[in-house]
Amino acid sequence: MEGSKLKSRLGFILISAGCAIGLGNVWKFPYITGQYGGGVFLVLYFAMLILFGIPVMTMEFAIGRAGGKAAVRMYDDIEPKGSKWHIHGYVGMIGCIMLMMYYAVVAGWIVRYFVRFLTGGFQGADADAIGAEFGAMLSSPGINILYTGIVVLISFVVLGIGIQKGLENVTKYMMIALLFIMLVMAIKAFTMPGSAEGLKFYLVPDFARTKEIGFINVLMGALNQAFFTLSIGIGAMAVFGSYINKERSLLGESINITILDTFVAVTAGLIIFPACFSYGIDVNAGPSLLFVTMPNVFANMALGRLWGTLFFLFMSFAALSTAFAVYENVISNFMELSGSRDRKKACLICGIAMFVLAIPCALGFNSWSGFAPFGEGTGVLDLEDFVVSNLLLPIGAIVYVIFCTSKAGWGWEGFLKESNEGKGVKMPGWLKVYMSYVVPVVLAIIMIAGLISFFK
Repeated sequence: MEGSKLKSRLGFILISAGCAIGLGNVWKFPYITGQYGGGVFLVLYFAMLILFGIPVMTMEFAIGRAGGKAAVRMYDDIEPKGSKWHIHGYVGMIGCIMLMMYYAVVAGWIVRYFVRFLTGGFQGADADAIGAEFGAMLSSPGINILYTGIVVLISFVVLGIGIQKGLENVTKYMMIALLFIMLVMAIKAFTMPGSAEGLKFYLVPDFARTKEIGFINVLMGALNQAFFTLSIGIGAMAVFGSYINKERSLLGESINITILDTFVAVTAGLIIFPACFSYGIDVNAGPSLLFVTMPNVFANMALGRLWGTLFFLFMSFAALSTAFAVYENVISNFMELSGSRDRKKACLICGIAMFVLAIPCALGFNSWSGFAPFGEGTGVLDLEDFVVSNLLLPIGAIVYVIFCTSKAGWGWEGFLKESNEGKGVKMPGWLKVYMSYVVPVVLAIIMIAGLISFFK
């Protein structure tokens, strides 16, 4: 029987990066960058990853590796006797489930667009037809449920094969293909007429735009995006910490994963912004940037069907890599709680359950569109995303930091010993004050400010 460890360090890096690399990189990151004014946001985003993202990711990996179990049980052997830190393990499990209740639906949209481009569905379509296509997809319960089911089925079939033969092997090849396709498309974007203006908007800081938007708003947006893209706070990374040995220190691995994650996010922008500027299309289109703006770009481009197919293929790979990783958390939590070692049975049960739980979001744009939790224009997806992105991820990150620095938790020495075991970059001991006081306070401020901004 296959072991419960990953076969290689490369597998760990690519799977963990695959968890981080998803729609947060290739969908949300470009449009957020556009909305927050380009270059200044990019610089602040890099700073937030270094100051907060990498250290907190290292803590999540350390807890997972030391605990050696799924998120729901990872605190059991390292928390002080009689303490209640393990409650957060259950919260993390709920977070993974809730994330996939809407993520699978959006991933289904990506797969749908890949199929439409592959089969020539956008051939000869004008701007009105392309806009109508997205609306028609959202308004169809059948299409939403079908493609959500396809994402769930692909994910649990791969995971059912096993950790090494399924998850590790498939993710490795898929991630390598994703990186190759992105590089090809970025080179293509650079050759478009007018692409220099897009690159200037994207990469050159424009302080006038930052002043107009508000520096604090841009800073908050950068930190929120840093945590969203790295999937920190709900145990999604911790489970892969439990799957690796102690040959490498964890700070270095977190840096490698963040570099790969950031490379994909930045490259997505290098594809999208030059293309938008080349064809005079609004870069501030928000969430519709992917499903309306980019198909319009490809419709106007020579060999647009080919480039559109490649674009949504890499988007599908990015979406599925996260689905594999988070569903792996769901399976490992289920097996931990049930005591079952039958992986295929766990995949069958969890796969059916996750498909059923995703149906409300799939219907939220059509049959259940009357449900508007935050007012007109909102729906089931907005509610689920709010709980995960605005509450569970930041609260979870704060819990990890306090647990790893407080004497009431694991403590700084326990964390430092685990994270620095093995070869590679070490976590400096002198960061204790910064991690104990600055990081949790800043995260709490960001979370509260985000909630205030959301409800405004």
